[in-house]
Amino acid sequence: MSNTIEKKGVSRPPIIVIMGHIDHGKSSLLDYIRKTNVVAGEAGGITQHLGAYEALWADKKITFIDTPGHAAFTGMRERGAQVADIAILIISAVEGVQAQTLEALGTIKNTKLPYIIALNKVDRPEANPDRVKQQLLEHEVFVEGYGGTVPCVAISAKSGQSVDELLDTILLVAEFEDFKADPSKDAEGFVIESYLDTKRGAAGTLIIRDGTLVSGSTIVIDGLVSPVRILENFLSKPIKEAGPSSSVRLYSLAAVPGAGSAFTTFTKKKEAEAFALSTRKDPLVKERTRNGNEEGHVYLPLIIKADTLGTLEAVTKELGKLSTDVVKITIVASSTGPITENDIKLALGARDPIIIGFHTKVERAASELADMHKVHIQLFEIIYKATEALAEEVKKRTPKVTVEETVGKAKVLKLFSKDKDRQVLGGAVLSGTISVGKEFKLLRQDHEIGQGRMIELQQNKQKTKEVEAGKQFGTLVESKMTIAEGDVLEVVEKVEK
Repeated sequence: MSNTIEKKGVSRPPIIVIMGHIDHGKSSLLDYIRKTNVVAGEAGGITQHLGAYEALWADKKITFIDTPGHAAFTGMRERGAQVADIAILIISAVEGVQAQTLEALGTIKNTKLPYIIALNKVDRPEANPDRVKQQLLEHEVFVEGYGGTVPCVAISAKSGQSVDELLDTILLVAEFEDFKADPSKDAEGFVIESYLDTKRGAAGTLIIRDGTLVSGSTIVIDGLVSPVRILENFLSKPIKEAGPSSSVRLYSLAAVPGAGSAFTTFTKKKEAEAFALSTRKDPLVKERTRNGNEEGHVYLPLIIKADTLGTLEAVTKELGKLSTDVVKITIVASSTGPITENDIKLALGARDPIIIGFHTKVERAASELADMHKVHIQLFEIIYKATEALAEEVKKRTPKVTVEETVGKAKVLKLFSKDKDRQVLGGAVLSGTISVGKEFKLLRQDHEIGQGRMIELQQNKQKTKEVEAGKQFGTLVESKMTIAEGDVLEVVEKVEK
């Protein structure tokens, strides 16, 4: 999905993300806007953190993503930029440009996001906006009034000074960019927050980039299908539908989605299921084709379910460590909640998968489907039990290779007699041990010239089954080659590894 919707349909409100150094006032700015401009008269109605909220300025809506330091932006801030239309790069007029400022600026430039510079803390006596603008010049950021076109507004997030001017600037940039959407379409967008609600199951905060999300439709996130049943707006009030640029919370999802995951909705459930199958087809077909041997590797597809995100992360990390040079564990999917039909269907796309549940249960329908298709499910309460079981599975799936190992070497001191292929020899064990019934390679001047087998062994004229290094022996061997004094018998055995 591109950063901007194709220029068709109707204009939609801009989606804003505020980026910059952690101490430069991102939260303060968001708090001030939320308290003063969230849908007139409703600011006090926000009872819980939703990850995004909608402000009203000059009779126009602006959606702010309230997660600048959230998991949706850590590690891959480009995902946050992908969700948003316009970035506000906030910089303290006191501290100036910092490492995190440059990091955020790099993300903005890489994703080609339109952006506005907000110089914060200008009400403080030590503030020096001109010094900051000069620093920006050094990093090829040319703001208005300094030879460039990047909008720059000096504000105080604490007192609210010039925040109205910043909001005006946001609307001007949005008008110039002309963000479009088609409300008649099924909704699509991104997950910006997710968690497991003990009463209402897996939940996610969604930003709608295009289309309209309607209660009763079907949503697909991370290849999993869920009905749209419990839908709330950013004020935590129940709603039946939400249009472009809206932030909503959705409950009773099939699993806790990943922050930054894209979603698509469908009016018909069958269409949603077909789409979900197609979105997870490629990686699973890859699993299927490479699950045997590819460049000496065997792949073990794994689906992991756990009760909480913390547990899921820990289990996934520990089980991932069990990969070997030959057997590679591939995590097909991992999520919180019970093992569902969706998990079984996901497993069916891979070859010989294992579903591991940790502190969770298997839904009846899932259990029946797993039995029908012989999908292997294992449930655990203790992490080391899970690692032990999977380690054993890795061992079972490691291809067995038969190799020859040298267990002893002996030098021929004398040839006593020869009758067809049978020869009586005298010798001394150079290393290891030699044993009755073992096969040997016949070496002459370090070159293999034949093979044979030891039929009998004697030591001190007494029959024995084994002779150790440093001892002399007599032996009856079977070999097609005539053995001579000075030859070496390299005793080998075949070992399965």
